[in-house]
Formats: sequence, structure tokens, C-alpha cells
Amino acid sequence: MRIVIQRVSEASVTIDNEIRYAITKGLLVLLGIEEDDTGEDIDWLVKKIMGLRIFNDHEGVMNLNIEQIAGELLVISQFTLHASTKKGNRPSYIKAAKPETAVPLYEKFLDQLSSAYGKPVGRGEFGADMKVALVNDGPVTIIIDSKRRD
Repeated sequence: MRIVIQRVSEASVTIDNEIRYAITKGLLVLLGIEEDDTGEDIDWLVKKIMGLRIFNDHEGVMNLNIEQIAGELLVISQFTLHASTKKGNRPSYIKAAKPETAVPLYEKFLDQLSSAYGKPVGRGEFGADMKVALVNDGPVTIIIDSKRRD
């Protein structure tokens, strides 16, 4: 699994011209799932997300996590995070999981993240044409790949 985390002051996802979910201060998480991803990848990423200290404390130092600022979470599935651009100019998505694999893992990821946080997590709709809007705070953008834990 690969995630792109953006610290935001606001973010939303719109589907069919309707805002489906909007958050204020918190994290926008773009989630890409590979065919060989498992529950172990989910466990590791959820723990990493919850522990990331990327919010400013009273001294302006990035020292606080999402729980400490009572922030919000919005997760969007994004298979293009596994694009391969090694050959030519048209990306290949061969490593991205097919829906029959990805959807259950996406749902499990959302459930575990919500459970770890103790609050509902905003979400997009898997496979939908989504319009994601955000105001990146900082900007702070972090990429984490569960296959590269070192």
C-alpha cells in the first residue's frame, strides 16, 4: 500500500456535483492498493498515520499528531499512486489491485483507521470519478509505502 498524506486546513470530495464529505483541519490521505497488499500493510499504515507528528505545537514545531489536535481524516482511494512510468509516456497501472482485491482492503483500511481514531473517517467512493479539493497547510505532504518500512 502506498499513501500520500497531506496536512490540510480543509478538504472535500465531490461526486456527481455533490460534496460527499468535507473536513476542516486534519489529514487528507490518498490510498493506493497493490495486488499483494494484506491486513499487515493496513495495520502498519494505520499505526503510522495515527502516530505521525506533523501538526504544530504552541512553539510552532511539528510535534503533535492527529489526535492531539482533534483533527479530521478524509481517505480517498487512488490507484494511480502505483503508476509505473519506466517505459514510454503512458503510465502502466499493472501493480494496482483489481477491484475485487482493492475494495475489501479499502473498506478494511477505513474501518481500522476509524476504530484507531475513535471517530468516523471521511471517505470517497471507490472507483467513482471524484473531484478532490484541498488547502494544503504548510505545505506538508508525506509519502509512505508499506513495502518500504526501513
